[in-house]
Amino acid sequence: MKKGYIYIIVTAVLFSSMEIALKMVAPDFNPVQLTFGRFFVGALILLPLAHKNLHSRNKFLNSGDIKFFVLTGFICVVVSMTFFQLSILYCQASIVAILFSCNPVFVVPLAFFILNEKVTKLNIISLIVCMVGMTFILNPFQFEAGDNRPIGIFFIIIAAVTFALYSVIGKSRSKQFGGLVTTAYSFLFGSLEMLILILLSHINIVANKLQTIGLDIFAEVPLWQGITWQTLPYVIYISIFVTGLGYTCYFLAMEKTSAVTASVVFFIKPALAPVLAYFLIQESIKLNTLAGIIFILAGSSITFIANSRNSKQQCN
Repeated sequence: MKKGYIYIIVTAVLFSSMEIALKMVAPDFNPVQLTFGRFFVGALILLPLAHKNLHSRNKFLNSGDIKFFVLTGFICVVVSMTFFQLSILYCQASIVAILFSCNPVFVVPLAFFILNEKVTKLNIISLIVCMVGMTFILNPFQFEAGDNRPIGIFFIIIAAVTFALYSVIGKSRSKQFGGLVTTAYSFLFGSLEMLILILLSHINIVANKLQTIGLDIFAEVPLWQGITWQTLPYVIYISIFVTGLGYTCYFLAMEKTSAVTASVVFFIKPALAPVLAYFLIQESIKLNTLAGIIFILAGSSITFIANSRNSKQQCN
C-alpha cells in the first residue's frame, strides 16, 4: 500500500509539471509534431506492460478490438491532445492544467447519454461546483487577453470534452482488458494515425489547401525540426517521464491501491500545477484563479466521494 501512495505522488508531480514543460518548448516545435512524439514514445514504454497484462489475463486482441483502439486513439491523441497542445500556445500553463483537470466533470453527462449511466445528486452538485470554479478562472467580466486568449480557452475546453468522450467510450474495453491495455493501444494507434496525417501534410496539394484556408500550422508538419541539445532534455522529460513513466506509475498506483484512490492524482493537479508554474516559469496566480481552484477542488472532492460510494456498493 505504501508503494501505491509513492506512485500517486510521483504521478501527481509528473502530470502537474506537464503543461509547464510543454509551455517551455512550445515555441520550438509544431504542436502536432510534439503531440505525435510524446504519445508514440509513451506508447512504446507502456506496451511491454500492456502485453504482460494481456498475457496474465489470457486475452488476445481481435480485429474488432483493433478497430476500437483506432477510434479511441483518434479521439484521444489526434483530436483531444492536439487541441490540448494548441491551447498551450494561447494560455498560461497553469490555466490549461486546471481547466483540463475538469474533464471528469464532462464524463458525467456523456456517460449518461452514451452509456445510460445513472446520474446522482452528488454528480450534479459536483458538476455545478466545478462549473462555478471554471467561471471564476475564465473571469468573463475582466478577461485578460494578454495572458489567456479566448481561442486558447476554447481549445482547452474542446480538449477536456473530447478527452472525457474518450474516457466514456473506453470504459467498455477497460472492463475487458483493463485501463493499462486500453491506454497503451489507444496511444499507439493514435500516434500512428497522427504520423499518417503528418506525412499527408507534406503532399503539395494538401499543404497548399491547408495554407489557403489559414491552417498553416497543420501544413508540412516536421518530425525532427526543433530538436537541439537545448530542447532535447525537455523532449525526453515530456515523452519518457511525463507521458511514459507518468502513466506507468498511475496504473501501478491503481494496482497497489484502487482506481478510486489513484484518481486522487487528478484532484492534486489543479492545486499543484499553478504552484509549480509560479516557481518554474513565474506565472502569476490571480485571486480569481485561486477562487476557481478552490471550487474545482471542492467539486472534484465531491466526485471522489461519489466514486468511493459506488465502488463500495459494487464490492458489497
